[in-house]
Amino acid sequence: MKSDLIKQQAHLAIQKRLDYTFRRPELLRQALTHRSFSAAHNERFEFIGDAILNYTVAKMLYDTFPKLTEGELSRLRANLVNEGVLAEIALEINVGDGLYLGSGELKSGGFRRPSILADAMEAMFAAVSFDADFFEAEKVVRRLFAERVKQVDFKNQGKDNKTTLQEALQARRLALPKYRIEDQICCNGEIQFVISCDLGELGFVCQAQGSSRKAAEQETAAEALAWLEKKFPLKKSRK
Repeated sequence: MKSDLIKQQAHLAIQKRLDYTFRRPELLRQALTHRSFSAAHNERFEFIGDAILNYTVAKMLYDTFPKLTEGELSRLRANLVNEGVLAEIALEINVGDGLYLGSGELKSGGFRRPSILADAMEAMFAAVSFDADFFEAEKVVRRLFAERVKQVDFKNQGKDNKTTLQEALQARRLALPKYRIEDQICCNGEIQFVISCDLGELGFVCQAQGSSRKAAEQETAAEALAWLEKKFPLKKSRK
């Protein structure tokens, strides 16, 4: 089928960006499968991938900044190993093109939702470890995070997605985002908030869903931030 061929091409492109070729491509497929699509999804993979990611980035920071304290290293790691950064990397390597999503997630733009992209990234790290071993998975993480570790922002530690998005817009002399409650959904007895983030003059609007208004706003801000930094990167000043 044409759709299968498109996915295969997307998976080949992702492997090229990872600089790793799967011997068992079914592992990559599962890593890119959301629970809305199939029972053979990526949630258990995420558990392993999260551990690989945290260890590898921690070791990179430990080696790169030998004078930092444990607390300082922990804050730097938290600033690098989070949904926003993972989603940003996923956008850079076009992970969304290779995702398997249920019809509902497809219609709501799940292929560019930060939480889904971040989960897929972690799942892929696990998939590499299953296909080869931990050390190959560590190599993949190191390649993806090498520049980010070198250029780590000491001034931006601990800031949430909404704050970071606001500062990113101000740095580009753009208007602040507008957040709106689009819907409230009852799911298994719990209220889910659907929040939109509107970047106004840029013509970009995204939505996210969360168990609270605050959580949904943080997620949609992460998606807007990833889009902004990809479409309008700040030029580095020459010294």
